[in-house]
Amino acid sequence: MTTINDYIKKYSSPLSSDSKVLSIILAAGHGKRIKSETSKMLHTIWNKPSITRVTDAVKEGLDNKNQIIVVGKKATEIMDTLGIQENTSYAFQKQQKGTGHAVRVALENIHNPQILNNIETVFIFPGDMGLINAEEVNKIKNDFFQSDFDMIVMSGSYEGNPYDNYYGRIIKVPPKDINDNPSPHAGEVIEIMEFKDVLNVDDEKGYTITHRGLDYNFSKIQLLKITEFNAGVYGFKMKPLLENISNLNPDNTQHELYITDLVSILNKSNYKVGVSRAEDNTSVIGFNLKSVLKTMGSIARQRVYNKLKDIITIVDEEDFFIDDKVIERIMALDEKGKALDIVIGKGVRLGEGVHISKGVRIDNHTRIEGQVFIDEHTYIGSDCSMNNYTDQKISIGKHCQFLNDTVIRGNVTVANNVRIESGVRITGSDEYPATIEKNVLIKGITYIFGSYVERDVEIEHSLLKRKRVERIVRKDGSIQPIRYCLPLPIGLDSLVDLED
Repeated sequence: MTTINDYIKKYSSPLSSDSKVLSIILAAGHGKRIKSETSKMLHTIWNKPSITRVTDAVKEGLDNKNQIIVVGKKATEIMDTLGIQENTSYAFQKQQKGTGHAVRVALENIHNPQILNNIETVFIFPGDMGLINAEEVNKIKNDFFQSDFDMIVMSGSYEGNPYDNYYGRIIKVPPKDINDNPSPHAGEVIEIMEFKDVLNVDDEKGYTITHRGLDYNFSKIQLLKITEFNAGVYGFKMKPLLENISNLNPDNTQHELYITDLVSILNKSNYKVGVSRAEDNTSVIGFNLKSVLKTMGSIARQRVYNKLKDIITIVDEEDFFIDDKVIERIMALDEKGKALDIVIGKGVRLGEGVHISKGVRIDNHTRIEGQVFIDEHTYIGSDCSMNNYTDQKISIGKHCQFLNDTVIRGNVTVANNVRIESGVRITGSDEYPATIEKNVLIKGITYIFGSYVERDVEIEHSLLKRKRVERIVRKDGSIQPIRYCLPLPIGLDSLVDLED
């Protein structure tokens, strides 16, 4: 029987001893409120699991591969999804005792003293923040490295009714203390107060707190109206983190250890805490509900549309899918400075392995997935389907036409100027690929499997299995068409007429 430790050993790879930066991804929670058998971390945003989006964005944004992923509920499914990655190890949080406990588990997972001693900075990210991008990660890194902070908190800005703001408020030192004297520490982060704690503040007395020997008072309404909220991303210098993480205590209603408590703990130890404000609030959304996940999907789609809307034509900005890799290829084509004239219809889906060239038009509700290469000025009609397995390839030439409901599967090569009319099926296997040479016309109810069709041939209402269709020129110079070619029936002796 495979144990969780076997899984950890199987999927973990050694951390680099040269790196001074470590990222920790918190992915141990299952997410009860999402009401799904699937781990919250594995729910997809723009066709990719949230945990994958976070780990990729963090590695790119930090320009560093050293990463520990803390898993707990559904741990094996998460590790199966992420797989073995360079300089990435997994740590198992058997009991979910809070974010601070998860970080402690991650640090205890570093058994090599040389690696531990070499790490100077630790960044911590939640695995459900599936809209975070490399740019925001890079910003908090740069903000931290360019400051004298010992801890940094990524913040967002809330717009709307303060009573609808359920995020933890970031409380900063005001310009003056409780005695109306100017504060030399104005702007420093004092603590992070959760929304429920704000609601419990006495309406008359307010909330008084001491920071570096000075007292400050905040009224309940002042706390409620703080718009800067904790996004759940943190950076630490390694030394103060190691010194103080053991000082966390579960003195709260959930009896858990919270990273946020390190703000006040570090302040009391004369360390300095600062903030890095996210430039895009949508990048710091996390989800616990299906409705929020759906909203995040809409945001991701809108981001893609905004990125591509002035480069190609997307017919319906609310109904399409283009994989991130395809987007990168389109952007690379655009950088060459030539007009693309690519048109993507309503409901079109383009998977990771799809390569399209300038002048390609794909009409409504067509799905193209797998390794598919479509050359210039080819038209693909509505409700078409193209896909294949790993290591197979569909290659389509220039100036081709695929009319509505065409299906192409497996290993298929289509040369230039081929016209495939509605309802045609073409399939090629690993052993028997399908090849259609240039200037071929295929129409009617036709199915072609593993066959080679020479140039200029016209095929209509035929079923061709592992055939070579030769180009035969008649005396008048025309090309002999292929029509109504069907295989001989098999099993006629099994058919018996029913009695009247």
